[in-house]
Amino acid sequence: MDRLNEYRVMWVMVLFDLPTETKKDRKIYSTFRKKMLNDGFVMFQFSIYIRHCPSRENADVHIKRVKSFLPAKGQVGIMRITDKQFGDMELFYGKETVKKETPYMQLELF
Repeated sequence: MDRLNEYRVMWVMVLFDLPTETKKDRKIYSTFRKKMLNDGFVMFQFSIYIRHCPSRENADVHIKRVKSFLPAKGQVGIMRITDKQFGDMELFYGKETVKKETPYMQLELF
């Protein structure tokens, strides 16, 4: 029962602002984004990607992986929040409140 506790399940959020002025910069941006997608992150908003993790230890693995391919220039922030905190988020499009959709539910099979 403790495995599915909403305070144990984590979300990793990567926020980034990378330069795109030159062709080389755009290539670095694209490579960084593709590596995150290959690691299971999905786009939440422009330059904000999230990933569901079943535990803090699993979140640490993915954070370490993102750190391994950080670009030389630009700003990258990595945030780890609980499933409970993520579920309490309010999203607005204009003045209307919009029900938040969870990108997907990840299942573990043993």
